[in-house]
Parts: sequence; C-alpha cells; structure tokens
Amino acid sequence: MDNILLNPNIAYLFLVSGVLLTLFALVTPGTGFLEVGAFFMMALAGYAIYLLPIHIWALILLVLSVIPFGVALRSTARRGIYLGSSIVGVIIGSAYLFRGEGLAPAVNIWLVMIVSVLMAVFLWFVIIKTLEALEARPSHDLSSLVGKIGETKTEIRNAHDEGSAQVAGELWTVRSESPISAGTRVRVIERNGFILEVEVVEE
Repeated sequence: MDNILLNPNIAYLFLVSGVLLTLFALVTPGTGFLEVGAFFMMALAGYAIYLLPIHIWALILLVLSVIPFGVALRSTARRGIYLGSSIVGVIIGSAYLFRGEGLAPAVNIWLVMIVSVLMAVFLWFVIIKTLEALEARPSHDLSSLVGKIGETKTEIRNAHDEGSAQVAGELWTVRSESPISAGTRVRVIERNGFILEVEVVEE
C-alpha cells in the first residue's frame, strides 16, 4: 500500500484532486461532501508530502495560490486575472512539488501536461460559471420589483385599503398612502412581504 501512496504520480493525482475539491468547497460552502472529499484527498497527499522529498518553494506557491482565488471569489473586478494567476500557481506548484532529478519534476511529464490542461480548463469555466450563477439575481427576487412601473386594476380608497395592480406582468396586492383610482400608472416604492407600496406616476 505504501508503494502505491508514495508513488509521485499517484500522490500528484491525490494532490490535484484535493486542491480541486478544496477550491470548489470554497465556491459552494456548506454542502459537506466537497469538504469531506477534499480532506480525504489532502490527507493522502499529505502522507506522501511528509515522506517524499519535495520542493519547499512549490509548496509555498500552492498555499499562496489560495489568496488570489479568494480575491476572485469576493470581487468581480479583474476576476479573470486573479483566477488565472491562482490556476497557474496551482498547476506549477503541484507539478513541481515532488522533487525529481535535476530540474525535472518527479511526476511523469505527460501526466502533468494532460492533468494541467484539463484542470485549467475545468477550473476556469466551471468556477466562472458557478460564480456567475451564484451572483445572478434570481427571477423570483421580489426586491427587484421596487422601482417598477405598473397599473392599478382596482381602486385604492385610503392608506388602510388594499387594491390590486399589474406589475412586471403579474397581479399584486398593493397599498398607497393616498387614494388611487383604477387604471392609474403607479410606481413601486417599497415591498412588505407580498404587498407592494405604490405611488402615482406623475405624467
């Protein structure tokens, strides 16, 4: 078993898998499965790192690669640059972590090339798309109704009376501080649960 775990190629695959799962766990925290998988893979990789000769600079580069990745998660400004630098750091750090003869990595160079390309493409597109999906405002986000223009379908007699209005293609219950007759253009100024506060749009 030790012969398998201490094989630089196998240890490299465990390391890459652990790093990928860790990065995805940072993007979508709280699922539990990614965290457990990342811990398991990193534990196996850590065993090899402890026993095999490594380049300290590559380990430091791997750890530092988390910093631009974290910046990319928190800010959309120059996200591509931060994410790209993180991916490059992960690729170089993981490839050269296990010390080989001379300047060559201990890991098979063809394995490094194939895994690096797949990892770069996968990380770039999946992380970008995941972040875009998480940051996109869902269509059912009721707060997006504030500021929308609609039209009352029933009369609103006073501040304690409720009426209905067509807003964003749907019929909503509305209230107003002042009386509004049916068929009047109104603007949503506030949302209280599923009731919209409206005011007359001045022509």
